[in-house]
Amino acid sequence: MLTFDYTLDTNSPIYKDSLQIRRTVFISEQHVDPAIEIDEKESLCIHLVAYNPLKKAVATARLYPVSSTILKIQRVAVLREERKKRYGEELMQQIELIAREKEYTTLILGAQNHALPFYERLGYSIIGEEYEEAGILHHDMEKIC
Repeated sequence: MLTFDYTLDTNSPIYKDSLQIRRTVFISEQHVDPAIEIDEKESLCIHLVAYNPLKKAVATARLYPVSSTILKIQRVAVLREERKKRYGEELMQQIELIAREKEYTTLILGAQNHALPFYERLGYSIIGEEYEEAGILHHDMEKIC
């Protein structure tokens, strides 16, 4: 069972946990340029972190408010050794709870192509053409909540 914390404070321990996961998954594993991964929007976002029963940070996402009704899900990551435990699903469910609590009606995201089936199982639909970001192929997706 995961527990979740989130913050808007880029000086908080929660944010630091989020960054550690993102550095591991995106920068180390996927070779994303750090200048792209950690950008000028950090202070505008909600940073969500999932903790396992041992209180280890295992998954994260960044939520960027596009408008008063649209929330963009970004930087979704689960540590390699924690994958296949359905933590990604739990993380996405928590995002939907936060979105409803904050009265967002639409969730959007840019999904790496390998993750399309995961998001489709959760009710997201492809809304755009394929594009490349950070050297990785993506599609934009959307879900009305």
